[in-house]
Amino acid sequence: MTGFILLLSGIIGLLHLVIMGLEMFASPEKQAKTFDMPHDFVTQPNAQIALKNMGIYNGSLGLTLLTSLFLFQGDVRLKVLLLFNLFVVIVGLYGGKTVTKSIYLIQALPAIITSLLIFTQLV
Repeated sequence: MTGFILLLSGIIGLLHLVIMGLEMFASPEKQAKTFDMPHDFVTQPNAQIALKNMGIYNGSLGLTLLTSLFLFQGDVRLKVLLLFNLFVVIVGLYGGKTVTKSIYLIQALPAIITSLLIFTQLV
C-alpha cells in the first residue's frame, strides 16, 4: 500500500509541475482553453502576472511533494505527504469552485483519495 501512496503522491507532484508550466509558460491561447478563461482576459498583462504567480505556487507544491518522497522515510514521510496532499485538496476545492469544475476531478479528487489512503496507513 505504501508504494501505491508514493506513486500517487509522485503523480500529483508531477501534475503540479505541469500546471505550473501551463500557468507560467503556455501561450495565452492554451491558457484560455486549459483554464476555461476568456482569451481577452488571459492576454491582459495583469492576468499574465496572476497566472505566473499561481504557477509559482503550484510548482512549489509539486516540487515539495516530489522532494518529500526522497527526503523522508517511514511514518514521517507519510505524515509530510499527508500534509502536502491536504494542501492540494484545499487548492483543488477552491480552484474547482472559482476557476473551472474540472479542477475538482483533476486536482482535488486524486489528492483526496491519496490523503485517505495515507490516513488509513497511519491509523
